[in-house]
Amino acid sequence: MAPPRTNNRPVTRRKKPSNLLLLLKEKYVNWNFIKYLAFEPAALPIVSVLIVLAEAVINVLVIQRVPYTEIDWQAYMQECEGFLNGTTNYSLLRGDTGPLVYPAAFVYIYSGLYYLTGQGTNVRLAQYIFACIYLLQMCLVLRLYTKSRKVPPYVLVLSAFTSYRIHSIYVLRLFNDPVAILLLYAALNLFLDQRWTLGSICYSLAVGVKMNILLFAPALLLFYLANLGVLRTLVQLTICAVLQLFIGAPFLRTHPMEYLRGSFDLGRIFEHKWTVNYRFLSKELFEQREFHLVLLALHLLLLLCFAKPTWTFFRSYLRLREVQQQIVPQILHKNREQQNQAKIQAKKSKQLVEQQQEEEDEQLSAEQKSFLKAFERSLQQSTGQKSLEPHLNQKQEQYDIYFEPCTQLALLPFFLCNFIGVACARSLHYQFYIWYFHSLPYLVWSTPYSLGVRYLILGIIEYCWNTYPSTMESSIALHLCHLILLVGVGRHVYRILRLNATVKQQQRQEQSTLQNGQPKTSKKSQ
Repeated sequence: MAPPRTNNRPVTRRKKPSNLLLLLKEKYVNWNFIKYLAFEPAALPIVSVLIVLAEAVINVLVIQRVPYTEIDWQAYMQECEGFLNGTTNYSLLRGDTGPLVYPAAFVYIYSGLYYLTGQGTNVRLAQYIFACIYLLQMCLVLRLYTKSRKVPPYVLVLSAFTSYRIHSIYVLRLFNDPVAILLLYAALNLFLDQRWTLGSICYSLAVGVKMNILLFAPALLLFYLANLGVLRTLVQLTICAVLQLFIGAPFLRTHPMEYLRGSFDLGRIFEHKWTVNYRFLSKELFEQREFHLVLLALHLLLLLCFAKPTWTFFRSYLRLREVQQQIVPQILHKNREQQNQAKIQAKKSKQLVEQQQEEEDEQLSAEQKSFLKAFERSLQQSTGQKSLEPHLNQKQEQYDIYFEPCTQLALLPFFLCNFIGVACARSLHYQFYIWYFHSLPYLVWSTPYSLGVRYLILGIIEYCWNTYPSTMESSIALHLCHLILLVGVGRHVYRILRLNATVKQQQRQEQSTLQNGQPKTSKKSQ
């Protein structure tokens, strides 16, 4: 039998992928690129995609392999069923765990889940819905971290993958806290994108799901005032208030006092058996009104202590955004001019090459021309280039300034304001962990502490929230971590204020020196 005919084309096709693989291996499969992904905040856009994909797999595995635990889901469904049957009196909307204590947006959202899950019976479908909520929230959170470039990627990877409690709250418990926090992070992203009305709508809806979102309200008020002024702030506050009236209208028209007492009850007494942060107190002291007033006073005092830094940060953020609005059009204009000049230069160079080629062709014989063309084709096949002409259209470096790290000036006050509220809360239940979990890495990396202390703070906080039932030791450890973290952030914030004051003083001295030096110069010139 004759030997098979050889064909060089398949060999050539195999070389290109092998070269590409080698190129990718040299560029990305090396220690320097791994270090870049792990430690460089600029790599967060890449790492964020990997985190979300890995979290999707983790959530599916948790749903499939870990038994679901019934706590409040059936009670939520019972409360919404009463509303769907026509009851608008909040005092009559009850479930197995007690009366309905959440605002109207909660009722509407969970009524939708009631229908989607077959009157709440299809729990597995509800788990996958909450897995989607978790992934969407992770996208919003990672977008903020990507903008700020504050925290190394490996910290976010570790905090996301190692927290059993967080995955449990989302896909094994189906609490309403994840829905409220999702809307909150959507609002924060919209505010940083200067989409104020949509941000206010999302924030108001988040409050309508659960009242703890009001812990962000002091920072949001100052953020409104710093960016919008008084009149436009009043407009946004009106949007928030009108939306609350709109979603609460069915209940406010019929039984207004029952709705307000049920959904916005600031004096509600929590059960001591579920507390995470005050296990070391007796039940009597834990339920005393005087103790609650002391915590409220401490909360307000801390907010006042950080009011000036918050305002300074927000004003600095606004000034940087104004500079961005002035400089970015100039940069774009400069880049367009540079591109036009590059195109003109490339066109001239190409014409010059063609002219030289024509002159050379006139001096060559037909045999020499055919030889040069064959030689050029062989070089093209070996190098993979389409032409041996100089690369006239190479990209030139463009002017650019990355302004997004200025979002650090906006995020830190928001996260700190919420953290103060959590630290001063009358009681923390296990599902409340997500109120501040995703902001903890940012807060810890806003302290002057060493890496070891930062890891220790995050690790002990995670341990305290995973200790069930809570103990005296876990509650005390949680408070100590909160105190150390608050002191660290406070030191960092006030150090920035001192540096800011020093720079301003130097600028004033330089200006006064120039003003005092001008008359002397004029006399000498005369």
